[in-house]
Amino acid sequence: MSLRIYNTLSRAVEEFRPLEAGHARLYVCGMTVYDLCHLGHARSMVAFDVVQRWLKASGLRVTYVRNITDIDDKIIRRAVENGESIRSLTDRMIDALHEDADALGIQRPDFEPRATDYVPQMLSMIGQLEHKGLAYRAGDGDVNFAVRKFPGYGKLSGKSLDELHAGERVAVLDGKDDPLDFVLWKSAKASEPEEVKWDSPFGKGRPGWHIECSAMSCELLGETFDIHGGGADLQFPHHENEIAQSEGANGKPFARTWMHNGFINVDNEKMSKSLGNFFTIREVLKAFDAETVRFFVVRSHYRSPLNYSDVHLNDARGALKRLYTALDLVAPTDVGLDWTQPWAVRFKAAMDEDFGTPDAVAVLFELASEVNRTRSPELAGLLKVLGGVLGLLQDEPRRFLQSGAGGDETEIQAQIEARAAAKKAKNFTEADRIRNELLARGIVLKDSASGTTWEAAQ
Repeated sequence: MSLRIYNTLSRAVEEFRPLEAGHARLYVCGMTVYDLCHLGHARSMVAFDVVQRWLKASGLRVTYVRNITDIDDKIIRRAVENGESIRSLTDRMIDALHEDADALGIQRPDFEPRATDYVPQMLSMIGQLEHKGLAYRAGDGDVNFAVRKFPGYGKLSGKSLDELHAGERVAVLDGKDDPLDFVLWKSAKASEPEEVKWDSPFGKGRPGWHIECSAMSCELLGETFDIHGGGADLQFPHHENEIAQSEGANGKPFARTWMHNGFINVDNEKMSKSLGNFFTIREVLKAFDAETVRFFVVRSHYRSPLNYSDVHLNDARGALKRLYTALDLVAPTDVGLDWTQPWAVRFKAAMDEDFGTPDAVAVLFELASEVNRTRSPELAGLLKVLGGVLGLLQDEPRRFLQSGAGGDETEIQAQIEARAAAKKAKNFTEADRIRNELLARGIVLKDSASGTTWEAAQ
């Protein structure tokens, strides 16, 4: 079976055939770096990290681009509030982004372009659009895209211009021919810092948000490439506008496949700052280990809404422990990925059907049960290597199982030995006291024929 991907553009699951045989080119909209990354960013980063991992596991060479928006109204406002330069703020937030992504096991993209490094490419594209009559200079100095002059506008959202117009709560702004028209180049304002003002044929100013991704993706991946991804909230208007700009300027199809990951919900409501149900990655990592957070995301299909709560994270932690318990029981043998192996065949079939991680994770659990039953080092090795395809199960099992417990390991071991001595002396009251005292501290003892081990209760 070959890889099939749900294409938002066609609204159908399609066989994936890269433009260049053996080479997949992937662009994903990254973060606007004015604040710490939140759980929604984590969802998108993990989802597309799995995508690029699976493309590689499928034998493809992958060129993965995930941009950084480092010029934006929010960035300017935050830097001014902080009394720092734009560069100082964005550098600091990019460092924080990398720390969070690294903690979650996100592999770095091949290219991570900053918008401010691609202003010449943006100006070139705007010039092309103006030349073709698709962009116009407004009275306020902005350059806008003329939506009604691009025949294909609305094909990603699946709505006509009139439907989009009716659904948009926008007023006709000064200088715009149509409320749906969007800005390509923003004229400089006297109140803005000088570092956000670039010279251009259109006067001093800065790029609009939408043109950034068009310029960077076309420059790094070509005018037509394989996959464009991002959160479902970007489908309209950002991605719709990217298509209009790119295809309008280049006269060629833009991205062939469009992928969108689902929202993070909190108590079945979309996570947002306005609702007060907003969580940064760092806040969550104070309570839960990073692999549990990654597993929580991976075991849900990337297109499905994902409901966040402590209950769901605790459940994910417990489930992940079951997989690590199997690897702790039997030391895994180093095995290569043999896609003809029956377990691997099932795993691959799941992933080839639109990156079906829930079914792939189900295979891991069945394989773990088989490891527990057979004590097979080879199957344990396969469990570890298949988990690795999803960025999971690469920790030392005992370390993972014991993480989060309170107390010094040497002291815990001394308590275990004291309990063993009490049991040998038939002082079962004392043995039970030690066990219960450790349990109260979040430490669970596990007795077996080979001795007593321990792990964290949670």
